[in-house]
Amino acid sequence: MKAQALADHLAENPVDEVYEPLNTYFPDEEVMYVDGVDHDEKPGWKLFFDGAANMKGDGIGAVLISETRHHYPVIVRLRFYCTNNMAEYEACILGLRLAIDMGVQEILVLGDSDLLVHQIQGEWETRDLKLIPYRQCLHDLCERFRSVEFRHIPRIHNEIVDALATLASMLHHPDEIYVDPLQIQIRDQHAYCNVVEEELDGEPWFHDVKEYIKSGGQEILFALPRVLHEKACSR
Repeated sequence: MKAQALADHLAENPVDEVYEPLNTYFPDEEVMYVDGVDHDEKPGWKLFFDGAANMKGDGIGAVLISETRHHYPVIVRLRFYCTNNMAEYEACILGLRLAIDMGVQEILVLGDSDLLVHQIQGEWETRDLKLIPYRQCLHDLCERFRSVEFRHIPRIHNEIVDALATLASMLHHPDEIYVDPLQIQIRDQHAYCNVVEEELDGEPWFHDVKEYIKSGGQEILFALPRVLHEKACSR
């Protein structure tokens, strides 16, 4: 648990002269619960969001995933005072606005903010004055979708947008900056297997081997495996 989480919770729920118990649900039986549900089982558009508020700054990130598994990441650095919960709302609003711009009608919203998910579903009260306008803005955005569902997921299932939000909080720049979309490659060989470059001389691949055999004598028995390996790597 982040050190600021408890402080934020107490600050957002002050105790006045007339004490009222908090309408908050913290089940003890789910303290050690790990969600093992496969979120890929439901087809359609999905939105992952997360916010990061730390000593280096405030950043938010969201990843919109299409039905064909195409990823649309977006990150923003916030240059105003922002608590952890405010950053979560900012990230969710950022992702929903991206989905609206792309014409998405049905979407599943996934995030590790238990507070945001329960508040937008009406299960928890929104007592913090800083979060009330955020909740109203988020509610208005949801009205523009034909179907929208919010679901809480553990932080371990939200690592991609968590990394994006942390990256945004660490970027220090005076103006807007554009970073080319990330392209993730898959390699099945070590990097040193691709260092041999092919030399185009107009001859077939076995030309050098053939010439070497003509003049190699008995040494060809030991040198041939090395030559064949070099030729194979160059192909």
